[in-house]
Amino acid sequence: MGPHLNLKVMMMKILRGTIFGGMAFFLFGWLIFGILMMDFSLANTNQCANKPMDEMIWWAIIAGNLISAFLLTLILNWTRAEVWKDGLQIGALFGFLYALSIDLGFWSMTTMFNNFKALLVDVAENTIMWALVGLVIVLLWGKDK
Repeated sequence: MGPHLNLKVMMMKILRGTIFGGMAFFLFGWLIFGILMMDFSLANTNQCANKPMDEMIWWAIIAGNLISAFLLTLILNWTRAEVWKDGLQIGALFGFLYALSIDLGFWSMTTMFNNFKALLVDVAENTIMWALVGLVIVLLWGKDK
């Protein structure tokens, strides 16, 4: 297999990971944040900056999901993730570190979280979501040939 073919295979793998991962981020985000943990979030976070559902900007949500999936796909590709366990572990580790860094910034500079427990729950939710999306990406992007 020549270098040109390897590049094409890698680009298709990244494209598939980004598309499937973006869909997974959207669905898992809706399930985790929009259904399972919505009541907890409403009770433990400051809602003053949140838009009503009918005013959300859906193209930006979709673009954000695709960008997150692209980032995770690149990380999984760079770490040579090959099996479902790799996707779970690498997704969880990156999700944990990413969410913790963002949430600590919010904790220090905003009134977003009403208590530290809400911050910890958000980090856990994100860790689980990133782990599941990592799993989906590795399972669906295909094997190198």
